Amino acid sequence: MSDLELKVSVIVPVYRGAPTIAELVERVICVFEALPRPLEIILVNDCSPDDSWAVIQSLAERYPQVTGLNLIRNFGQHNALLAGIRSANGDIIVTMDDDLQNPPEEIPKLLAGVDDGHAVTYGVPNEGRHGAFRDLSSRVAKLALRYGLGFKHASNTSAFRAFRTQLREAFRDFDAKFVSIDVLLTWGTNDFSHAIVDHKERQRGTSGYSFRKLWNHTVNMVTSFSTIPLRIASMVGFVFFLFGVCVLLYSLSVFLLHGRSVPGFTFIASIIAIFSGVQLFSLGIIGEYLARIHQKALNEPCYVVADVTGDGRS
Repeated sequence: MSDLELKVSVIVPVYRGAPTIAELVERVICVFEALPRPLEIILVNDCSPDDSWAVIQSLAERYPQVTGLNLIRNFGQHNALLAGIRSANGDIIVTMDDDLQNPPEEIPKLLAGVDDGHAVTYGVPNEGRHGAFRDLSSRVAKLALRYGLGFKHASNTSAFRAFRTQLREAFRDFDAKFVSIDVLLTWGTNDFSHAIVDHKERQRGTSGYSFRKLWNHTVNMVTSFSTIPLRIASMVGFVFFLFGVCVLLYSLSVFLLHGRSVPGFTFIASIIAIFSGVQLFSLGIIGEYLARIHQKALNEPCYVVADVTGDGRS
């Protein structure tokens, strides 16, 4: 089968996307008419508070390539993506946001990377236009992905990505509450590439990702898919154990050499405060992992699809 015969599934998580998704769909269809390649578009409504679902239903009636999934409540961007990925019927999956900051006209650059034999191709913006706080929090998340999870291509990750559908087999049975598509892709391959793509200013609405949400995403990602924080807690505990031994030796030497104890309430209070802080820090990390175990025991689903519209997968 030639590359032009491979069907492409474009998956878009939708949240407050009513003003943009109609234009997005039209432009995606125009791109694939020019290629041309078989296409399906899966719009996943993540319980958006605006009339996004009504717009999706209208688009599904108008375009046979469009399928809409309506989640029963808001699960988050990556959970919505996972729902779309598992519903995809194409040979290649492309994921993108609903805000048109990544122009659909750049999709062929991602497909070229996959056609060249790479398992995953990310679209790296030529210039980020998210804003200072969003860019900072995004860098923190990528650093955690690189150094906390050992993903050496983390600096090139983005929501604009293309990959071979067969990779989803690596996380077919994944059912934890917290989802990171980038981490799940690393379970299936080490073959990552990237393409430089245009990145536009947001024309309508505001980003659903605040600094706090991205920070929580980073913490959840590291504690859900890595044991690095536990190792850090062990290392910190060992370092302060050595520090305590040094303090003990210092106190004994003062007593043996000068016949007196180390003076000062401040010294004792500082030592107690330091060691108490380390203990609480370590307990906090352990608590995060216990919370993950508790959530897993509750068996809360990654997502629940309440309704499906359209026949884009036919």
